[in-house]
Amino acid sequence: MNTPFSQLPLKAELLATLADLGFTQMTPIQAQSLPLVLQGVDLISQAKTGSGKTAAFALGILQSIEVEQFHTQALIICPTRELADQVVKDIRTLGRAIANMKVLSLCGGTPFGPQKASLERGAHIIVGTPGRLIDHIEKNTLNLGQIKHLVLDEADRMLEMGFAEQLNTILATCPRQRQTLLFSATFPEDIAAISRRYQSNPSVVKIEQDEPHPSISQYFYEVKSPQEKPQALLKLLAEFKPTSGLIFCNTKQACNELVEFLRQHKIAALALHGDLEQKERDQVLVCFANRSLSLLVATDVAARGLDIKQLDAVINYDIAKESAVHIHRIGRTGRAGETGIALNIVAPQDTPALLRIEDLTTTPIKMHPLPNSKTPLVLEAQMVTLIINGGKKSKLRAGDVLGALTKDGAILAEHIGKIDVTDFCVFVAVHKKTWQTALLQLQTKPIKGKSFKARRLM
Repeated sequence: MNTPFSQLPLKAELLATLADLGFTQMTPIQAQSLPLVLQGVDLISQAKTGSGKTAAFALGILQSIEVEQFHTQALIICPTRELADQVVKDIRTLGRAIANMKVLSLCGGTPFGPQKASLERGAHIIVGTPGRLIDHIEKNTLNLGQIKHLVLDEADRMLEMGFAEQLNTILATCPRQRQTLLFSATFPEDIAAISRRYQSNPSVVKIEQDEPHPSISQYFYEVKSPQEKPQALLKLLAEFKPTSGLIFCNTKQACNELVEFLRQHKIAALALHGDLEQKERDQVLVCFANRSLSLLVATDVAARGLDIKQLDAVINYDIAKESAVHIHRIGRTGRAGETGIALNIVAPQDTPALLRIEDLTTTPIKMHPLPNSKTPLVLEAQMVTLIINGGKKSKLRAGDVLGALTKDGAILAEHIGKIDVTDFCVFVAVHKKTWQTALLQLQTKPIKGKSFKARRLM
């Protein structure tokens, strides 16, 4: 049954913004969680990524923010910078009609000084990752003594990433009288332990995720041993030819080994796991998002919180040990009305995991024979990423870069893809046929009257 946002006691400006955004009906997680959040009770909410959980806690926080009180009133802790950035973006969008409301991101991989300066000027809502929050707490630049709302977003992945001790340190600095909200895709015992320690009589909301979305076609392929997996993957890639695929491995070492194997077969792929520096991680994600990278090989922890649109396929090179994680993985494709495929390579040792998946989905798993495609494997990225050593701090905008590239008809606008402007650099995707011309244009022609260095990233 659909439940409209208008049934909730939300501020008029929040309801108006939701209407402007086209959000009239709540998702299941919002319909069950948001009334409880508005009541001020503690909450454990379990639902997969893409279910609309951010709005479930963000609207509750925005409802109670007192903008005239310029101190930190809400803290949202996320496992990765990418998820934190997305949460900040969503909160600013939902709260855009609330005058003088300030949201601040505190994440690693960005300079400490500007964050300190922003904290000195005050912020109503802080969204951050555990490591950087600890840095500010230890340097006495962050005061959490007056927060009313504490949110642990993707709490299960924070524990998997080894943040338990840091979470304990952060939560110990928060006042006892507060609302504590735990949002998690899975519910391991460690989450229950955190709840017992830091929540008071929490309500529990669980959105069942026992079936993959009907827009996802799922196939299972059996191999006789793990050593047969690489060649099985090549056969699947040749058959389905995904232009944008996310491959899951269970370990960082497996990610690196698989990327090396794919590169030997001239397939554009990069790894995403916890050993990457934030700068490397950002570059990998930019390349994947702008289609200058065909395949992203990732662990569950590294992939959590990514906002990936138009993902053709999810490939489980290693089967997830937990059935809920399996459903969460494949739910990344087939979103927003698109269709998607989930391909699973099954080795003999995966039998217990398959039984758990069958128990959760109540659907028998059928094995398919590996395809034997006669067409040669060609999986070449259509775009190339160029990087310019100037960004927002140099007053560059996406339009400036687009104008510089298309000036005098040097490059056609349709050959230019995504342009991502960060504080200190710009990433621009250019079609592989014209990237050399585009690079020469950037290296020899000024942008807004100033010369910038540029090079190929991927």
